[in-house]
Amino acid sequence: MSNKSSGVKVFARVRTTTNFASDMIEFLPDNQTIHIHTRLDQRKDVVNNQHSDWSFKVDGILHNVPQDVVYKVVAKNVVSSTINGFSSTIMCYGQTGAGKTYTMTGATEKYDYRGIIPRAIQQIFKEVEEQGDLSLTVYVSYLEIYNETLFDLLSSLPDSLETDGHIMVVEDNYGVHVRGLSIHQVSTEEDALNYLFEGETNRIIASHSMNKNSSRSHCIFTVYVETRWKEASEVKFLASKLNMVDLAGSERLGKTGSEGQVMREAMYINKSLSFLEQTIIALADPKRGHIPFRQSKLTHVLKDSLGGTCNTILVANIYGEAAQIEETLSTLRFSSRLMCIPAEPAPNVFSDPKKLVQNLQKEIQLLQDELAMHNILANRRQTSYEALTENQVQEIKTQVCRYLDGTLDEINITNLRQLRESFAQFKIILQQQGQEIETALRKKYILIDKMNKSTSYTPEPVVTETAEETHVGEVSGEGFGIGQAPTSAKAKKLKTKKGKDPTGSNIKKERMSIGGKDVEMVLHVKESSPPILPEKDTTQRDLEVLSADSAQSEIVIKLEDSKSSTPPLKASMFEVFKNEKGREINRILMENKSILSMKRKSVKELTERINNIKEEIDISNQALNVKKQERQHQGDYLNEQGDPVIDEDEFNLVMQLKDLKHQYRHDFDTLRDLKVELQYCHKLVDQCRLRLLTEFDIWYNESFLISEDVQNSVKKDNIRPGLIPESRMLSLDEDDKEKFQRIQNDILMKNPGSAAFYRAQMRLKQRVGEFQQNYLSAMAQPQPVTIRKKPGIITQTIKNKPPSIFSVT
Repeated sequence: MSNKSSGVKVFARVRTTTNFASDMIEFLPDNQTIHIHTRLDQRKDVVNNQHSDWSFKVDGILHNVPQDVVYKVVAKNVVSSTINGFSSTIMCYGQTGAGKTYTMTGATEKYDYRGIIPRAIQQIFKEVEEQGDLSLTVYVSYLEIYNETLFDLLSSLPDSLETDGHIMVVEDNYGVHVRGLSIHQVSTEEDALNYLFEGETNRIIASHSMNKNSSRSHCIFTVYVETRWKEASEVKFLASKLNMVDLAGSERLGKTGSEGQVMREAMYINKSLSFLEQTIIALADPKRGHIPFRQSKLTHVLKDSLGGTCNTILVANIYGEAAQIEETLSTLRFSSRLMCIPAEPAPNVFSDPKKLVQNLQKEIQLLQDELAMHNILANRRQTSYEALTENQVQEIKTQVCRYLDGTLDEINITNLRQLRESFAQFKIILQQQGQEIETALRKKYILIDKMNKSTSYTPEPVVTETAEETHVGEVSGEGFGIGQAPTSAKAKKLKTKKGKDPTGSNIKKERMSIGGKDVEMVLHVKESSPPILPEKDTTQRDLEVLSADSAQSEIVIKLEDSKSSTPPLKASMFEVFKNEKGREINRILMENKSILSMKRKSVKELTERINNIKEEIDISNQALNVKKQERQHQGDYLNEQGDPVIDEDEFNLVMQLKDLKHQYRHDFDTLRDLKVELQYCHKLVDQCRLRLLTEFDIWYNESFLISEDVQNSVKKDNIRPGLIPESRMLSLDEDDKEKFQRIQNDILMKNPGSAAFYRAQMRLKQRVGEFQQNYLSAMAQPQPVTIRKKPGIITQTIKNKPPSIFSVT
């Protein structure tokens, strides 16, 4: 299995031992393949079908090699890439006593025994000194995870920041970091090593039968490198981190013999390593949607350090003795799973916001200077490109007003800001004039918006017939106008354009547009002349034509009479509401319904295509099975590698089946996502429909059911009248007696035969209430004091109180 495509590398390091199980562990000459062979149980009458041979592929095998060779093979290139902005992770994994801490940290007895961490620090500072055009800043931190608790191993230093001791893992736009962990800037290799050794002294270790100095926690030493170019104008910079992870070793309590606190620590270690393996299995599965990073502190800290854009190196430490063969197999299986994680390392490039602002300011100034030079060459010396002052805005407003009045022929404009401000002033003046015109007309006329049907209704025209003539009558002395006739009727021009009501008010109708709305004006003018009636030649036929479609004609009425005594049907008013007041909600509902229909159509088409692909897969499988049977019947031909040779037709079937399966998986995933979108569209349509119905009920109540007085009283409390139920609205202005009578009438209307029952019940309640009131008032008065005597003797009450006939004892 190659790791070039994945970007994750695994090296196997074998602990040096005199009892190496050469008959069970075999390293092939390519230095990348490990064969493991286990012995079967040779006891009689025992059936053992367990697998006894395994083969593992790694990127390199480190057997009986010194520390410098280990570092050169494992970490040298990765540490070098850290300077170039690539984040990297080097991790040691294996059983307890396999040499993980020795590989990562080394020993202090001899300089050559240094591990990966001190050698990486040395290499980083050597490359810092060699960089002439770059400015590098280095920081270090040391984190310990002990029994699922985070500890700062450098918190004992005097330069550490004071925290409340609470350390937690957090995520933000810049990735995963540990809040409360101290990060120290280092300028030399010595400073960094001092922090490393200080942290090592604070680590928790214990002793058991397999390791005298066993690490009881996971430790992560992190080196942060910030690379900046020395050019002052360069905005971009590189920021990377190198995580060197020393994992605690997995333990079998039966072998280590741990007890008490050491056993409890081993349980936490094995649990966290198990969660780490589950996370790696999930990362290696391309179909897995959820990665369980938050199962443990270790996996949460390493969330952005396993694969992805990070270089990931694993050193699998194994114990080469026969007694540890099971742990060796477990370590190599973990390594194989880690190699399946996809990774595409990429540099971490960021932009310095301060330098970016400075560069933009310089560029703006340069452009302004260049524009000023261009204005000088074009003889426009007084042109300014700064923001307009209040005086300049007022001057532009004055010029616009003069231009509209006709006293100014041209408006002096020298830049784009002045042009925009001129248009803004035109718009403001236009809006002000429209408001002034509408205000003046409303004082003189009663304006009715013909497009807004919520403020008017269409009553039936009343025709008054007399013995002499038939003409349009009047309703309660209030005039009403007749709108345009339907297009199907023959056009007739009435000679009469003025009418009078019985009170002598002359009625004028004019149509005009105010603010984009078509309105009609009704003007009542007092005159002493008699009413003018339509001539006889235009009465009968014209009025029949005009009243034929009276439901569709536009009737002009006063605003104060817009509330009808009998409210119209909700069905007809719902159509009016959808076209006027609820037009926007109805439009959104229609759009959502259209999108829902499209989604349904897409789901149907995609389902049919998936079914067709499934049929083609079944056909291809059948044809491929037939080819295999024919080849097996004729005899297999093997190539040099021992693989069977297939003909071109079978090869084409195999490739076709592979493509069909890929297309099937892709379409199936698309169908699943599409169904989620379809469900969401259903929800949107239901919400829009509910909103439309709710707004219609509110509008209907406010327009036809609730009086203006009640609405005004409710609006004082900032309550929308239509939101209050009709029964509750009617009871707002009632006192207790009126409310009781209204409720009683409602009950009696439902069941008229219950009137006697409720009247008797009411009288009973009145009597009970009176009795209780009398009783309470009597109890509140002072009671007579009686002296107990022999039976039959009347007692004397207290002074100033008459004797009571009930005081006989």
